[in-house]
Amino acid sequence: MRSLSAIDKFIGHVDNVLKTLAPNAASAQRVSPAQNIPHAQLDAPQQKHAAGLMRINHTGEVCAQALYQGQSLTARLPEIREAMEEAAEEEIDHLVWCEQRLDELNSQTSILNPAFYAMSYTVGAVAGALGDKWSLGFVAATENQVCAHLTAHLEQLPEQDQRSRAVLEGMYEDELRHASTAIEAGGVVFPDWFQSGMTLMSKVMTKSCYRI
Repeated sequence: MRSLSAIDKFIGHVDNVLKTLAPNAASAQRVSPAQNIPHAQLDAPQQKHAAGLMRINHTGEVCAQALYQGQSLTARLPEIREAMEEAAEEEIDHLVWCEQRLDELNSQTSILNPAFYAMSYTVGAVAGALGDKWSLGFVAATENQVCAHLTAHLEQLPEQDQRSRAVLEGMYEDELRHASTAIEAGGVVFPDWFQSGMTLMSKVMTKSCYRI
C-alpha cells in the first residue's frame, strides 16, 4: 500500500469534518443499541429534557471526532496516529446513534457544533505536537470526563426512556475502553487539578448545548 500524501491526508480530514458536522452525513458501522428497544411515550417536558441530554452527548462526540483528528495530524509515531484514527472511527458510531435518537425525539443537533469542533481540533493538534505520551494522556482524561457525563445523564433520563438509556450505556463501554487503552499505550495520568479544570471547561459545553 502506498503512503498517503499530504493532499490525501488533507482530503481525509475535510471528509471527516463534513461527516461530523453535516446532518445525516455519517454512517455507523454498528447498529444502535436502541434498535430493538420499544418506544416509550414521553410527555413534552420529558421529551425536551431527554433531547437536551442527547444533544449534549452528540456535541461531545463532535468534540471527540475533532480531538482525535487533530491528534492524528501531529502524532509522531505511526502506531499512535493509527490508534487515533481507529478511535475516531468508533466514535462515529456514537455520533450517528445520538443523532438518530434526537430525530426520534423530534429535536436537532446543536448549532454550536462547528465552534466546538474547531476548538477541539486545535486542542488535539496541540496535544499531539507536545508528544505522544501527553496526547494519549489527554485522550484518557477526556474519555474519563465523557464517562462522568454519561453516568450523570443515565441518572437524569426519564425512567421510561430506555432507548436513550441503551445508547448511552453502549457509548459508556466504548469510552471506558478508549481511556484504558490510551493509558496502557503509554499515556500520562494527569493530576486531579488538571482534570478538575477540564470539568469546568466542559460545563460551558453542557450548559449551552442542552438548549441550543
